[in-house]
Amino acid sequence: MNLLDQFLWVIFPYLCIVIFIVGHIYRYRHDQFNWTAKSSEFIEKKHLKLGSLMFHLGIIPVIGGHIAGLGIPKEWMEAIGVNDHLYHIGAVYVGSFFGFLTLGGMLLLTARRLTIKNVRRLSSASDIIVNLLLLGIVCLGMYSTIVTNAVQPEFDYRSTISIWFRNLFILAPDASYMVDVPFSFKLHILSGFFIFALWPFTRLVHVWSVPLNYVGRSYILYRKNRKHGM
Repeated sequence: MNLLDQFLWVIFPYLCIVIFIVGHIYRYRHDQFNWTAKSSEFIEKKHLKLGSLMFHLGIIPVIGGHIAGLGIPKEWMEAIGVNDHLYHIGAVYVGSFFGFLTLGGMLLLTARRLTIKNVRRLSSASDIIVNLLLLGIVCLGMYSTIVTNAVQPEFDYRSTISIWFRNLFILAPDASYMVDVPFSFKLHILSGFFIFALWPFTRLVHVWSVPLNYVGRSYILYRKNRKHGM
């Protein structure tokens, strides 16, 4: 283990987390008017609708799988009856299904942004970077899940990456867990932390603006004004 390992697996993750938190606070306090998804639906709707639906239907279970795989210790899973075989089925087969769904959505959304002239004109540099970065992260995740796991079946990320990840959040980082991790997993993780650092400065902030108040909001009633023939 060398200084580069210490930087990549200790300093860099904490740096990205700090930027993520401070960046959101700063933007919310000073740039609320640009806290938006900047929808381009009025320019092109067909590809946006399908791509966005596929991406969001896929990414939510994928995120849930990451939280379970990284955040829940292997021993806890076994204690509730989820052995290695069951976990493998869920991670590889179920995870791959939703991963491909996410990948298909990202391919559609990225192609739409890059190939449709008016959408591309409306896009900022950060929009294009985020699209390409998200596409790359999803591709790396799928490659790691399908190819790397098949080529290196002896590798168990729950005994390496998961422990390293949990140690970050109890302020006991240990880069040694990441030294022998396959390169595709390393690149996937570093790309993930990097996009967290970019998050506050891009349209990704719209994730935190889910209109939950709509659920309990009273209906808006529209009535005709018969007096004026409306």
